[in-house]
Amino acid sequence: MPRYEFRCRSCGDTFELSRPMAESSAPAVCPVGHEDTVKLLSTVAVGGSASASAPAPSGGGGGGCCGGGCCG
Repeated sequence: MPRYEFRCRSCGDTFELSRPMAESSAPAVCPVGHEDTVKLLSTVAVGGSASASAPAPSGGGGGGCCGGGCCG
């Protein structure tokens, strides 16, 4: 079940609730009992490497077009 993060405008408390996606926009009451809350936009962590490089071209040579030589 997805977790949604909310902030209370009255006391400033930030809290999370687990609820079905169908209820994602339903109002939430803060743990202290205030009803003036707003749903926060959460960021999602994605695994992987941003520094992964492309495989080296095949065909020998020093890279570039036409097997390592200049085509022009």
